[in-house]
Amino acid sequence: MNNLLFLKFLLLLAAVPMVIYLSKIPKKRKRRRLYKTPFPAEWIHILKTRFALYNYLPEPLKRQLHGHIHIFLDEKNFVGYKGVIITDTIRVVIAAQACVLLLNRKTNYYPHLDNILVYPSAFKESEEIHSQHGSRLGESWHRGPIVLSWQHSQLGADNAQDGENVVMHEFAHQLDQENSASDGLPLLQHNNIKQWSQVLSKEFKALKLKRKLRKKSLLNKYGATNAAEFFAVITEHFIEQPEQLNSKHPQLYQELKKYYQIDPLNWNN
Repeated sequence: MNNLLFLKFLLLLAAVPMVIYLSKIPKKRKRRRLYKTPFPAEWIHILKTRFALYNYLPEPLKRQLHGHIHIFLDEKNFVGYKGVIITDTIRVVIAAQACVLLLNRKTNYYPHLDNILVYPSAFKESEEIHSQHGSRLGESWHRGPIVLSWQHSQLGADNAQDGENVVMHEFAHQLDQENSASDGLPLLQHNNIKQWSQVLSKEFKALKLKRKLRKKSLLNKYGATNAAEFFAVITEHFIEQPEQLNSKHPQLYQELKKYYQIDPLNWNN
C-alpha cells in the first residue's frame, strides 16, 4: 500500500511541469494574437504627438512597439487617483515608454506587475523617485503596483533627450526585480555577469564619489543612492542620451546595449 501511494506521489510530481506548461499555452496564443492585431490609427497619432522618442525609432522597432503595447494594455490595469480619469492617451503614453525597454528581446511583460496607479502630479505616499523639492514622481513596489505622476510621465514622454524619464525609471526597477532582488542585477540574457558587475560597480562607485565631492556628472546623482537606483538612472540616460553616455561612459553603454539588445545611437535623435 505504501509503495502504491509513493508511486502515485511520483506520478503527481511528474505531472506538475506538464500542467504548468499547458496552463501557459492559452496565454502565449493570446499574446501572439494581440501582437499581430492592427494598431489603431488614433493610437499612432497619440504616439507621434505625445511620445517624442517614437518619432526617432526605426520602423521595425515601431512595429515591435505596437505589438508590445497591445499585450501590455491587455494585461495591466490602470487606476486613476485624485481625479485622474484613465484615457487612451494615458494608457498608450505610459505603455509605450514601458515597452521601449522590451524591444528586440524575449520578454514576459513585467510578470510581477498587475496594476499601475496614476496620480495627477507629484504625490506624498511612501516612495521612490523624488523631485528636487522632495515630492514623489513615481515608485515601483516589488510584486506590487507601480505608482506614477501623470504630469511627470508626460514630461518624460515629451522630452526624449534630457535623460529623465520617470516611467522608464520605474519599469527598469521592474526588470531589476524579475530575479527577486532589487540589486541592479537584472536577468541578463548574455552570459558575462562578471563583466556586467565589474563595469557597473566601478561606475557606481565613481558616481558616489562625484556626489560626495559635488563634482559635475552626466549621470543623475540620484543613481548614487544604491545599485538599484543606479541601474534605473543609467537606463534613462541610455535611452535618451546615448551619444553622451557612450562618449563619457563607453563601457557602461556597451553593457546596457548588450542587456537591452538595442542601440539608441542608431536612432535619429
